[in-house]
Amino acid sequence: MAGGRGEKAIAENRRARHDYHLLERLEGGLVLTGTEVKSLRAGGAALQRAYADVRDGEVWLVGAHIAPYDQGTTASHDPDRDRKVLLHRREIASLIGKVKERGFTLVPTRLYFKHGRVKVELALARGKEQRDRRRDIAQRDADRQIERALKSRG
Repeated sequence: MAGGRGEKAIAENRRARHDYHLLERLEGGLVLTGTEVKSLRAGGAALQRAYADVRDGEVWLVGAHIAPYDQGTTASHDPDRDRKVLLHRREIASLIGKVKERGFTLVPTRLYFKHGRVKVELALARGKEQRDRRRDIAQRDADRQIERALKSRG
């Protein structure tokens, strides 16, 4: 990755795949302070309880934790503050309709650097019901058993 090109993962929300049916994905930039970016470069981020919210025609990332920067001054950032997500106006208009009318949720699935800038991947998601989760777990177990049986035969 010469010169900060390409993508570098910061954090991933694996729980989202377990709790939601992920339908459509969007990439947006994040409005951050300097100490937040330095903390992210050190890998201090968590997306487990985060979600995105549409307020007054803007999208906000709520509940994402960016750890305070160790070498920062006393004027370091609030680790759990809401952060603005930068999206195109058309994308925001589309999201407003889907989130309000159809009952979808905006879930951040991953946080990464792209060409030196912090990006967040948001997924339009519908919550899974308990029986859906059980079905997924049963399917995974069945696939594992089939895989084991095939390996032991060959």
